[in-house]
Amino acid sequence: MTPRSRLFVFLAIAIATAVATVASARSDMPGKDRLVLGITQYPNTLHPSINAMLAKSYVLGFARRPITVHDKTWSIVCMMCVTLPTFENGLAAVETRSDGTKGIRVTFEIPSWARWGDGTPVTTADVVFTHRVGSHPESGISNFELYDRIEEIDVHDDLRFTMHIDRLTFDYNAINDFQLLPAHLERAAFANPAEYRNRTLYETDPTNAGLYNGPYRIATLRPGSLIVLERNPFWKGSAPSVFRQIVIRIIENTAALEANLRSGAVDYIPGELGLSVDQALAFERRFGRDYDINYKESLVYEHIDLNLDNPIFRDRRVRQALLLAIDRETINTTLFGGRQPVAHGFVNPLDWVASDALPRYDYDPVRASRLLDDAGWRLGPDGLRRNDAGEEFSFELMTGSGSRIREMVQQVLQYQWRQVGIKMRIRNLPPRVMFGEYTNQRKFTGGVMYAWFSPPENVPRTILHSSMIPTAENGWAGQNFVGFRNPEMDDLIDRTERELNREKRLILWARIQRIYAEEVPVLPLYFRSNPFIFPKWLRGIDPTGHQYPTSLWVEEWRIDDNVEPRAR
Repeated sequence: MTPRSRLFVFLAIAIATAVATVASARSDMPGKDRLVLGITQYPNTLHPSINAMLAKSYVLGFARRPITVHDKTWSIVCMMCVTLPTFENGLAAVETRSDGTKGIRVTFEIPSWARWGDGTPVTTADVVFTHRVGSHPESGISNFELYDRIEEIDVHDDLRFTMHIDRLTFDYNAINDFQLLPAHLERAAFANPAEYRNRTLYETDPTNAGLYNGPYRIATLRPGSLIVLERNPFWKGSAPSVFRQIVIRIIENTAALEANLRSGAVDYIPGELGLSVDQALAFERRFGRDYDINYKESLVYEHIDLNLDNPIFRDRRVRQALLLAIDRETINTTLFGGRQPVAHGFVNPLDWVASDALPRYDYDPVRASRLLDDAGWRLGPDGLRRNDAGEEFSFELMTGSGSRIREMVQQVLQYQWRQVGIKMRIRNLPPRVMFGEYTNQRKFTGGVMYAWFSPPENVPRTILHSSMIPTAENGWAGQNFVGFRNPEMDDLIDRTERELNREKRLILWARIQRIYAEEVPVLPLYFRSNPFIFPKWLRGIDPTGHQYPTSLWVEEWRIDDNVEPRAR
């Protein structure tokens, strides 16, 4: 039996024997004005700028609005601004800085109707305070580099302000991560910046209405299991939502999540944090006539971060061998029905900057073994690899517990790596613990499997630039969890951001992707398709396919009155 045949058998057994517990609770508030969602993760924090976690972004999409965002057409648009600044409309312009270098000034205006959830107007005081927090080295803000590049803010009045950017950059008007903070509430918590991440009201008083400026406010929290959002009476945006209340149930076990949908305890499973593709395909075969199912191709990049400070992973031949030993195409066809294409890098082919001239690591266990031999890891009589010091090639792979498909992929990886003499141990933690501590503080010693969401043409500064490695000294800010250090990559990232010419930028992008493919700091697995499972009566949800979740457009969600909702 060939290795690939054995893998098919292994996968068939794994699928047939996968067991999941089922628990459901029926809703106690029937009616069309209440929507119940089921997702698989609970946010590790509700602070909009501390730690990166999809569950947080999804929840805050209902309750907060960024100044700018990429929309469903992958264009930059205003959400909490009146007009998007551009060179063409005069709200952006190149300027000469005091040291003779070029920068950009961009002028924004906050809508006059913008209010925090306690009725306090959103003003430039919040802008100035947000920049103060984001640029402080001890605040623990994830994307601190964004704040560093904003070297000064001119306040014109309560609503108009100009940012002075310290460099030329093609995405000068995309300040998506400049997440406004309510100065009237958060100023006291920031009195001691080093303690801010623990003292912020998003941690100590997360149901405080004034923390939110979107169409909903968080009214109730049951840590780990439930979030209830209610309409914000001060929201005067594009339109009010049709739902008086949105209830988010956190059900980490995806089989239990499916059971809750079928029982009526959950109305809708968002694709951002719902069923895996294999489960959705099986669900569609059994119950597809009762639901509308949308498989949205996306920029979501499933991968394994390796801790490059671990001596095992320092040799890139070892990292290449790990990738060559994985039959990713068979995983795609067998587990995902061919809907989740193999990732050969971190840039999805859907993105215009994707390069198709990269080194590939198709399944080749013979080549993987040869590379491991060359790197000094040789097979012993017990079938395991050891180096000259007698150390066993053994490491731990972590992912968030409760995701049946990730746990199944872990088993496949464990099996395949064992075929080339590598021992991998599985250890999983609740997602809020894994993201809040182990990845953010780089406590994982082996690998950690999760997904990156990104906007289109997302320069990988936070995940690949050496200045973005989280440390205790920088308050665990940055998202270069692998600890990748490459001077050429740093330079390319800097140059790509500054290059305004698209054709020249494309050349830089190609080199970034080639270094990534050659160095393999991360093991790319596949690009995800997200299955959205809608009840027949729910309309207006249009998945973006990128980082920004559908919850940011909740005002467009509506009920089809011609379809009777299921009894709840």
